[in-house]
Order: sequence, then structure tokens, then C-alpha cells
Amino acid sequence: MHYDRRKFLGSTARLTALTVLAGAFPGKAIARTSWYPFHLGVASGSPRATSVILWTRLVAEPLAREPVGPSAVAVRWEIAEDEGFRLIAATGTATALPELAHSVHVEVEGLKPDRWYWYRFMVGDAMSAVARTRTAPAPNMLPDALRFAFASCQHWEFGQYAAHRHIAAAAPDLVVFLGDYIYEWGPYELAHPTAARRTNESFTLADYRARYAQYKSDPHLQQAHRVAPWIIAWDDHEVSNDYGGDRDERLEPNFLARRGAAYQAFYEHMPVRLYPLPSRPNRFAHMRSYDRFDWGRLARFNVLDDRQYRSYHACPKPGRGGSNSVTRACTERVDPSRTMLGSAQEAWLAEGFATSGARWNFVAQQTLMAQNSQVPVHEPGDGQFWTDGWDGYPAARQRLLADLVKHRTTNPIVISGDVHTFFAADLLGDFYRPRGAGNPAIATEFCGTSVTSSSRPQARTADYVAQNPHLKYGRSDKRGYVMMEVTPKRTTALFESVDDHSRADSGVTTVARFDVVDGVPGISRA
Repeated sequence: MHYDRRKFLGSTARLTALTVLAGAFPGKAIARTSWYPFHLGVASGSPRATSVILWTRLVAEPLAREPVGPSAVAVRWEIAEDEGFRLIAATGTATALPELAHSVHVEVEGLKPDRWYWYRFMVGDAMSAVARTRTAPAPNMLPDALRFAFASCQHWEFGQYAAHRHIAAAAPDLVVFLGDYIYEWGPYELAHPTAARRTNESFTLADYRARYAQYKSDPHLQQAHRVAPWIIAWDDHEVSNDYGGDRDERLEPNFLARRGAAYQAFYEHMPVRLYPLPSRPNRFAHMRSYDRFDWGRLARFNVLDDRQYRSYHACPKPGRGGSNSVTRACTERVDPSRTMLGSAQEAWLAEGFATSGARWNFVAQQTLMAQNSQVPVHEPGDGQFWTDGWDGYPAARQRLLADLVKHRTTNPIVISGDVHTFFAADLLGDFYRPRGAGNPAIATEFCGTSVTSSSRPQARTADYVAQNPHLKYGRSDKRGYVMMEVTPKRTTALFESVDDHSRADSGVTTVARFDVVDGVPGISRA
């Protein structure tokens, strides 16, 4: 069957039709391969009760800038109920298109709820590693437990991925990644460097593809992808530092072209669904990433995008976009019209609160939600605040918390990343007043530190905790991840710190543990 792929790509109203194209036009079937195509590993994600996304991307070598060839390639896949592939649940052939960097996204449907599966890919005589995934419990089911890890901020330049080795060893049901999967700059090296160098910033689709390939070449990251399905959000460094909406730090007039390249590369390298894209030029620049996942009646995950739809940063430095630290003199910060999520996503999130029948309602999002003044506060309105986080959008934060109260959302827990610090916090209606009668905790927040990315001195974080009583714990001198254990009666957060993030063989230590009891919002130190 002949088709003009260039004409198709230029005229299609929705780039989601690429997935239709992949099924409609079979790729070239390769009998024998002279190169191993699965250097970047395999992954699964976006689990539902009866479906999951399987992912891989074909490369001849991890950092090759050129694709494996101009032709589409047929990729066979199998998913089984056992690791030995004796009980095949589904099988098929997907097409790896050069327009999508020879990535493969297979949405396997018709699976059984609440069970483990194993999957693999094949091209010619080459076979990928075998990986496991699982489906969520059925909507009416109340599971006894859910164990999931969450992590963020894994700058290649600042350490090894021991955290992922320990996540894989823990064999959780689920991994939630909260952004900064890649950083847009650094040398292209397969080995993690011993010293950071700010070079080779990514601007083009080829740049971002190479950056993802570099990160995905890490064996411990690949291992963490092989043990469980992932739910993935993006943050700023998947595109550029501190971008907000259609504006970056440089105020580049063609920033949307860069954002579109970055979003497309994100899709090409992640086990995520591609929602319909708008009929406009540079459609990937307007790709929806927020989504919702239910784990039976035990947990709901509302996964947010706090980058694409936000208002511009308040009171930026002259001639710049991006963040700043400001005081009450910056009246723009408290403008009630400012948004972090955009009106459509705010309404979608409120609907998620209103319709949830889950025992625990998680808001999985990028950055610290609790107020965090950088200086002592003496009266309402006082403080110095970093404008890239929720402190730059206090009215939007209050609307979110008000929606939790309005819809009587059961056991809300916010999980966060971005700030390279372990924090445990009570989320209050009024952060200027102590928790108590008339100002109860509305929700609980657990913020994870970075996998590798550097942070501020611990003494400064200790000052932040002292100056903000709703912050119950803060630790910025440790790298690692958070392990969550969820039961109908209790959720436990374990702050897991690697002993030495410069070593891939580092051990891990639980540096803090917190409980949240069903029906009792707020932190309980275990």
C-alpha cells in the first residue's frame, strides 16, 4: 500500500492520527537485525483497570543523532500472565514511525483488573528485556493496600541513579514521576559526569530526543521502568528552566516552537496516552498531559500540569521571564485572577474532587504547595516568596483548597517535587494563622527531594521550617525518593535517602516517616 507520509503529516487535523497511521500502514518487517534496537529499554504506564500503555523506542545506539532509517519498522509485542510467556494475554504488531523517532506506544486493552502482566518487544531476531506491569483494581474494588514510589528531578550532571535501583528493588505497584525527568542542558555523555558543565542546551526536536536517549540509557532507570507501570507528569526542565505558559526566561519570540519540540520528544519517550491535539500549527506545543487514574476505591490520582496554562510569573526581573523572590511590594502576586492550572484544568480538577469515591485522593503535581516564606513573618501579608511555585499563585492555591472543602474530598494528599527537598506539611486555609479551631488542616502534603539535583544548605531549610509552622519537616541535604504505603485506614510516607548520590551502588536510609490517618487531615509523625 502506497502513501505520501509527508502530505499526510502536513494536512492532518490532529497529530493523534499518527497512531492511526501506525496501525493502518504496516512497517517494514525485518527478518534479522544487524543492530540491537532496544538500547533505551522498555516501559509501561498510564494503568487503568483493563488497559495499560507499553512503550519502547528503536535506536541503533543511544546517542545516535540520526534515526535508524527513513522507513517505518514493524515491532512485534507480547503481553502475558506469566513471566515465562506460556499464558499469552495479547499480542500484535505496532509500527515504529520515523516521524515519531521510531517510538512505539501500544495501548493494550481487554486485560483483567488488579493483576500483574509481563511484556516484551521484538524486531526481527532481536528481543527486548522482559518487563512487568499491572492493571489497576476494578472500580468497585477496595484493595487492602497500594505501595507506590514517587520521585522527581534527576539531573544527569549531578549524580548516579542509585535511587532508581532502590525503587526497582522495592518492587512497588506503581511509580509516580513528578517532573524534571530530563534537564535541557549538559554534555551528551553516556557516563554520568563527575563535574557539571552547562553546555549543549536543547532547542530542537533532535536535541531533546538525544537528551532523553542519554537519560534512558541508564541501567538503573531502565530497571525501575521494568518493575511497575509509571504515571508521569512534566515540569519545567523537560522544556526550559522556569517557563510559564508560552514564555521562557529569555522572552524568546519563537518559544512555542521550542515547547512543541520538547512536548513531542516527551511523548516519544514516555508510556503515556496522546489526547487529541488541536487543529493549529505546531500542535504538539498544546499537548494535554494532565490526567486521572483510579486505583479501585482505595485511591484516586489527579495528575496536574502546572506549566502550560499558568499566568506569567509575577514581578520578574527586568527584561526576563521566569521566577524571582518578591515581598508584599509585588502586588501582582496576589491578583485573584492569576492561575497556576488554567480555568479548564481547574474545572476538571474540581470535577475530580466532586465525583471521587476513593478513600484517598492524591493530587500529584510538580512543586511545593504549602506556603514557604523565606524570611520571618510577623503579620498577614508579610514574607518573601519564590514566584515559580504555588507561592507565586496564592489565589489559585486558595481556589484549589476551597474546592477540596466544597466537595468534602476524602483524605486529600498532595504529592510534590521540584524543590529538591523533603518536606512534610499541613495545608491550611490560612497559612498566616496556626492550625487549630477555625483553621483546620484541609489536606496533607509530602514533597520529595530530588533523585540527584542539588539543593540549598540544610541550615536555610531549617530556617524555613522554623518560619513556617505548617511545615512540619524539611531536609534539603539528602537525595532520594518517597515510598508511600496506602491502606484503607492509613497512609504512610517514608522519606528514603540514598547515602551517597554520587555512587550507583549507594545504600539507602529512611530518614523520616509520617502517617496520615483516615478521616484526620494533617501530619502525624510516626
